[in-house]
Amino acid sequence: MSGFGPEHLPYGVFRPRGAPERASAAARDAPERASAAARDAPERASAAARDAPRAGGAPRVGVRVGDRVLDLAALAAEGLLNEDPALFARPSLNAFMAAGPEAWRRVRHELQALTAGPDAEPAAVAIDEIELLLPFEVGDYVDFYSSIDHATNVGRMFRPDAEPLLPNWRHLPVGYHGRAGTVVVSGTPIRRPQGQRSDRGADAPAFGPSTRLDIELELGFVVGVAGSQPVPVDRALDRVFGVVLLNDWSARDLQAWEYRPLGPFLAKSFATSISAWVTPLDALLDRRVPAPAQDPEPLPYLREDPWAFDLDLEVELNGTTIARTSARHLYWSAAQQLAHMTVNGAATRVGDLFATGTISGPERGQRGSLLELSWGGSDPIALRDGSTRSFLQDGDEVVLRGRAGEAIALGEVRGRIEPAG
Repeated sequence: MSGFGPEHLPYGVFRPRGAPERASAAARDAPERASAAARDAPERASAAARDAPRAGGAPRVGVRVGDRVLDLAALAAEGLLNEDPALFARPSLNAFMAAGPEAWRRVRHELQALTAGPDAEPAAVAIDEIELLLPFEVGDYVDFYSSIDHATNVGRMFRPDAEPLLPNWRHLPVGYHGRAGTVVVSGTPIRRPQGQRSDRGADAPAFGPSTRLDIELELGFVVGVAGSQPVPVDRALDRVFGVVLLNDWSARDLQAWEYRPLGPFLAKSFATSISAWVTPLDALLDRRVPAPAQDPEPLPYLREDPWAFDLDLEVELNGTTIARTSARHLYWSAAQQLAHMTVNGAATRVGDLFATGTISGPERGQRGSLLELSWGGSDPIALRDGSTRSFLQDGDEVVLRGRAGEAIALGEVRGRIEPAG
């Protein structure tokens, strides 16, 4: 199985390859047209919804099954999904996510039944005939620092004569607020950022392109339920719609100069890549495994039986797999991250994205960033073409992949570095 069978059924947003950048009017009007058509003329609705991906070019919600994509607006218009087609004839998943967990599970069960037979075939499109778009409108973006191995490695590099973990690290999920507007879909080229950096031995900072451009292998969690109250840790996963692979591109030289006292800014805000496919959380719940006890025991609002997702992850650079690790190595869980993020009363919106931070394991080959893999540039990484890398060069391509056993392949995250503009 390809990893995209009935056990998975990830959601995305697509349009025909070669369609205009934005069929904005069509996309705006599609939900109303689909609802009216379904209400007034079921036969016309079926044909229109089925033909829309090829004719109109308006973005819409789909589900991947193997190498084909099911058009959910068409299925709903045909009556094969018991939902309003307007939920899916849209350029993002946000309307469907806002319908709530009962609707998510109902649609998933209906799709699992449909994919066991031929009924969905008329509304399926070959994946090489479509372009995948950013799957949801990102509300807010928060990035955490939840891998104890990553935090320890960074601490040893930056503070070699001190305790690697800062005093707060084992007491709360450390995080920072990122920039939602620069979250991009897999395949989007990444332009090398520019900014201030303090070169070794220099008396003053210099401005220019980053020379220490890095990746961060992460998981991202997509909030599907809005709220204005603190989220209890034991109910946090009820708010999560799905999971994406995520690469939080990082300019380490800019970061080293700017991060004190308020943390990273320009070093992180230029681009964050996510997979085009959102894996439903329900597809991964059976991949939860016990994790080591947290020491000290967290405060009551973060307290739960320790657990992590058993997901295999890897990083490929220019065709060479340079790291293989697992989400099992995370110290703080997604539930604890969301509980901490809202404990002060901060609201959540549909489409909010929060990420784990770099996922690393205890071994060298399990490190989820070039900073760690090359140990700050002192131990370059060998690639199979004979070249080496400490940090990314222009033209380099990075691919993140993940699996939940044989049945589920997380949508990959791919990005190629372009020169600074």
